[in-house]
Amino acid sequence: MSAATQLATLEQAKEMGLMPQEFEKIKEILGRTPNFTEMCVYSVMWSEHCSYKNSIKWLKTLPKDGPHMLVKAGEENAGLVDIGDGLGCAFKIESHNHPSAIEPYQGAATGVGGINRDIFTMGARPVALLNSLRFGEISNPKTQWLMEGIVKGIGDYGNAFGIPTVGGEVYFDESYQVNPLVNAMSAGLIDSTKIISAKASGVGNPVFIVGSATGKDGIKGASFASKDITEESAKDLPSVQVGDPFQEKLLLEATMELAEIDAIRGMQDMGAAGITCSTSEMSAGGKVGMDIHLEKVPTRQEGMLPFEILLSESQERMLVVIEKGHEDKVKAIFDKWDLHAAEIGLVTEGPMVRYFMNGDLVSEIPAESLVLGGGAPQYEREYKEPAYFQESKKFDIANIEQPKDFVQAAQQLIALPNIASKRWIYEQYDSMVGTATMTTNRPSDAGVVNIKGSNKALVLTVDCNGRYVNADPEVGTMIAVSEAARNIVCSGGQPSAITNCLNFGNPYIPEVYWQFVGAIKGMAAACRKFETPVTGGNVSFYNQTVNEDGTSKPVFPTPTIGMLGIMEDKSHHMTLDFKYKGDLIYLIGESQDDLNSSEYLYNLLGIKNTPAPHFDLEEEFALHQFLKHMIQNNLINAAHDISDGGLWVTLAEMGMSSKLGFDIETPLEFRKDAFLFGESQSRVVVTVPERDKDAFLDFVLENKVPAMLLGHVTKGRFTIDGEEFGSVEEVADIYSNAIGNFMKKK
Repeated sequence: MSAATQLATLEQAKEMGLMPQEFEKIKEILGRTPNFTEMCVYSVMWSEHCSYKNSIKWLKTLPKDGPHMLVKAGEENAGLVDIGDGLGCAFKIESHNHPSAIEPYQGAATGVGGINRDIFTMGARPVALLNSLRFGEISNPKTQWLMEGIVKGIGDYGNAFGIPTVGGEVYFDESYQVNPLVNAMSAGLIDSTKIISAKASGVGNPVFIVGSATGKDGIKGASFASKDITEESAKDLPSVQVGDPFQEKLLLEATMELAEIDAIRGMQDMGAAGITCSTSEMSAGGKVGMDIHLEKVPTRQEGMLPFEILLSESQERMLVVIEKGHEDKVKAIFDKWDLHAAEIGLVTEGPMVRYFMNGDLVSEIPAESLVLGGGAPQYEREYKEPAYFQESKKFDIANIEQPKDFVQAAQQLIALPNIASKRWIYEQYDSMVGTATMTTNRPSDAGVVNIKGSNKALVLTVDCNGRYVNADPEVGTMIAVSEAARNIVCSGGQPSAITNCLNFGNPYIPEVYWQFVGAIKGMAAACRKFETPVTGGNVSFYNQTVNEDGTSKPVFPTPTIGMLGIMEDKSHHMTLDFKYKGDLIYLIGESQDDLNSSEYLYNLLGIKNTPAPHFDLEEEFALHQFLKHMIQNNLINAAHDISDGGLWVTLAEMGMSSKLGFDIETPLEFRKDAFLFGESQSRVVVTVPERDKDAFLDFVLENKVPAMLLGHVTKGRFTIDGEEFGSVEEVADIYSNAIGNFMKKK
């Protein structure tokens, strides 16, 4: 008996991350004890990263149907939405947190590569990238090392692959100190009649592995992503894959050419768990089986064992089922692009996926038993409210003294890393490649991508304030969805659907799972209100730092929302910059005496435990409808939502983008600090030309939406209540260089 077919033991199962009851369940499914190779297969496919065993029950409660859906959530590699004119948009966001924590450059780079493959394996050509990043304290040398590597990895891979980065977000907090978050999103366009399925079909059809050769990098990467990060994690370097963007570009072009000959009967990216995942998921999806001959897989190292070939997460590889008789055409296409295209097996009646090595059967498993929603275990974990939640409700704004020097406070606020310009980061990304980005020189609250040959555009954003979610998971996640929708509406688009990246700590900790459950409830409520179904995404648990003394701390719960919107008419693209001196500045939405969970309170005053900012879902929805009508009727010429840093930061960003100033008055009925620096939700600043004032106000009265005249656009200084807060140039210098100055100090 070879090592590959020796019977597995309970100890081996536990070492691979499986629980004793799971080992027993595997024996029950197989009707026998699994061998070593089979145990390896189950260990990765039943890992949290692949099976979602601790989250699937709650994920099923999310709204998944909408008026524009072309495929159901979870059925294919990515979400797919009908955008009209015979086109679809495939989009998805995924995490690469643990690999990036250990090897930041390759961890981030391969995250970008993997998410793009999810898009083009559907037959869609990627047109836009976004990312959502979280780091620890920016002054910490390790944070700076992580940030440099992660940003360079994203930039190098995306730039070389040739897809523009059109948007993103970056936050800093001590909770992410050891465990950064790297969430990558991609969107692509597809002819909606040429969608390539991830389900295998056609008994007797050949199965090909295409792209790069298989090596030992990334083995057990899915299992690695399903446990806490510890001081020992550096020893898991083989779990970090190595990417090659130029190889991926060739793979993209070969795939696009392959799609044109109508020979594909199933295709899937090889991401987590490699060949194991793609063969089992494609088989289960198509209700077929496969016979795979591992010795036929092109490898980079000689003598690779069956489990190493099966579990390798080498990048730039895909599994393709080809219509029998088209083999030579397929090989010719991949030969043209100088890529491997090796026939390694065939589709069978099923339900078994069988793996052979040099004629020996080394594994035989029912495909359905390996996949999400099939035989993989599903748990509902215990959860309980953490003590800090009730404690936060004791906060009283009356106990906070107003600043003695508002100018100093405002300038300190705009220099905070969470608010300051992320120029040091985004200048490393190419936003111009492909010439489709409409927001490079015309900034708006969301990224806008031109659809060539159409009057339409895609509107894309990623949003989540983990501080809000930590304060109140349900409300904080409703805010994340709402801000994503608000950013799309402020840019002139209509929200269509979301993808999500759910970053949480250890699900076996009841307080962490309470955060997860609350976030799902909040997401479901907001998505139903905005009619933005959840098309897919991923769950990343175990973002938990384990200290040397055995104590651990989770990251802020961070359910990142990637939202797709459609702009039906590109002439309605709304930007955030002031346009003309003399334009009137209005605040739309209800203001509050609210400093809860604001940057001002949290990072300037150091008051950490307060409730989430004021939020009302009905008010938010009404605001969106009002904004859409104003934009479509050309009643405003700039719009920018109020979020991090409050009204002051919103106005300063509008002025810095155009090198124009403002002169406003604050109302006496509100605390000045709350009015300027508070982050209560559902508010937007708009500018109105003087000539359109009457039509604008008529519309305000008709819709009964709160609108407050703040002041007007001026030549070049920021003035509040008659006091100068600085010139545009002075504030812009602080805002633009704060992060770069930190990075120079290292």
